[in-house]
Amino acid sequence: MATAAVHPWSGYCAATGAFRSKRAEVPLPADRDLDVVTFLASRRHSGVVALVDASTGRRTTFAELWRAVAGAATALAAPPFGLRKGHVALILSPNSVHFPVAALAAMSLGAVVTTANPLNTAGVVATHRNLISMVQIVMNRFRLEDSDTTETFLCTVPMFHVYGLVAFATGLLGCGATIVVLSKFELPEMLRCISAYGVTYLPLVPPILVAMVAHPKPLPLGNLRKVLSGGAPLSKELIEGFREKYPQVEILQGYGLTESTAIGASTDSAEESRRYGTAGLLSPNTEAKIVDPETGEALPVNRTGELWIRGPYVMKGYFNNTEATQSTVTPDGWLKTGDLCYIDEDGYLFVVDRLKELIKYKGYQVPPAELEALLLTHPEVSDVAVIPFPDRDVGQFPMAYVVRKKGSNLSAQEVMEFVAKQVAPYKKVRKVAFVTDIPKNASGKILRKDLIKLATSKL
Repeated sequence: MATAAVHPWSGYCAATGAFRSKRAEVPLPADRDLDVVTFLASRRHSGVVALVDASTGRRTTFAELWRAVAGAATALAAPPFGLRKGHVALILSPNSVHFPVAALAAMSLGAVVTTANPLNTAGVVATHRNLISMVQIVMNRFRLEDSDTTETFLCTVPMFHVYGLVAFATGLLGCGATIVVLSKFELPEMLRCISAYGVTYLPLVPPILVAMVAHPKPLPLGNLRKVLSGGAPLSKELIEGFREKYPQVEILQGYGLTESTAIGASTDSAEESRRYGTAGLLSPNTEAKIVDPETGEALPVNRTGELWIRGPYVMKGYFNNTEATQSTVTPDGWLKTGDLCYIDEDGYLFVVDRLKELIKYKGYQVPPAELEALLLTHPEVSDVAVIPFPDRDVGQFPMAYVVRKKGSNLSAQEVMEFVAKQVAPYKKVRKVAFVTDIPKNASGKILRKDLIKLATSKL
């Protein structure tokens, strides 16, 4: 049978309507029943420090970590817990060196580990195969085992979020990296840890990056070599601002979601990150489709539609919610992400906005992220969020919540005029409110629902 042709630059196959990752495939273990804890523990990393408590400096080697996991598993399996395969383990904990121990111990017993309320319809069930697949991708991305030196990562993101869970409780442990765990993010403490522990890699979310760029003077970053941003897209202005202030540090970013066990695309080098606005190339072992939300048609290069992805890391489903699972994952394994995206002629993924967050103005669709990116170029705007404001005549129109820079007297009219000069009439911002900060979740995503509730509370 002839193999359908795949374009060498974009990875697009016209015969199937799908894009293939341009990155080399990463082999998975032949044993499909292998659990992630056994897989991780088989990589001994003898003599290497696995975890460091940032507040006390206490170090835990990999050998000590696996002994602690085994001990915790024994305790959890015994009364009064009696944890076993099929049980759901809800972990309620701030960041600490004990979080990975508890999570891995529960996983080793076959329990479903969740960091959210299991009664929540959005609770995601990831299999051990999903987790092993993502560990392999993380290991392949960093290739730390090929190095003679141990890299040190600072954990600034919460482990209860998939970003932190996959990176710090599984993926980086497979790499043999040393992880310094911050119990709570504070900028001075982050800087102290970078210096005190020789941190070389800094995974973070966009709000931390914004704080670093907004600081009046360049912050002391010691031996830091790379910053890894995830959770929300970075604007061109933010990337350029960081590079100008910290030219010695590479900035990389990635795209993923809980349902894909984190990383679906990433930039893995400074050269890839220079393609402003991109989330990077598709992860190894990944296929993607860009689908027209109205017709269901698979779209080619540079056409915007809903991103569907398929790979060994796609979730088993939503916890106790067959209906939600069936509406999100197709019978042949495609995950409907709900993100509006396009893939360019070189195979780079660009995230335009959330499909459900589009503003419907007289039948036109307006992506809030597009207006936010534009407003962030204004010299007096520190942060911004755009939401749909209900209107009887036009359905919805864009409203902007704006955080002014210190000392600014920027007016609502000036904001609206700034946008109006640069967009089509239907994209104009028609209402502005000034706030001291923009509400965001742990991964840096704007909490639009909170702002919509605030905006409509007086209607």
